[in-house]
Amino acid sequence: MKRFRIADAPFEIAPLRERLLHDRAGAFAAFEGWVRDHNEGRPVHGLRYEAYVELAEAEGERIVAEALARFDAVEACCVHRIGDLAIGELAVWAGASAAHRAAAFDACRWIVDEVKARVPIWKHERYADGEAGWLHPRSGDPAARE
Repeated sequence: MKRFRIADAPFEIAPLRERLLHDRAGAFAAFEGWVRDHNEGRPVHGLRYEAYVELAEAEGERIVAEALARFDAVEACCVHRIGDLAIGELAVWAGASAAHRAAAFDACRWIVDEVKARVPIWKHERYADGEAGWLHPRSGDPAARE
């Protein structure tokens, strides 16, 4: 069963959370990343995510496996959207379960941070002034990493 996937359409969160339920787990943490209406002081009207899907899913799987080992998590998974997204739409979801809350929080945050840094997903923002531009966390722009 895949623990990381790229989705080209909106997805349901409940089945993802359900995958993380386990008798060994006493805690669960999740992160939802939504499309916001601004970036670096510029109004944003929407964005498009593109990815090298096969490579992205392989790297995402490695990241989740690393998180499970590094944080002694019971289970974890992550989904990242591609395609055109409107303001307020869910762009990324990650969740982790563990015996204790600290491990669940740490694993979840680490997954999101590593996905943003390592997975080949590119963001193309459309601005209110009619301009558009590509962003990626590797660009060195601290705001792009948030």
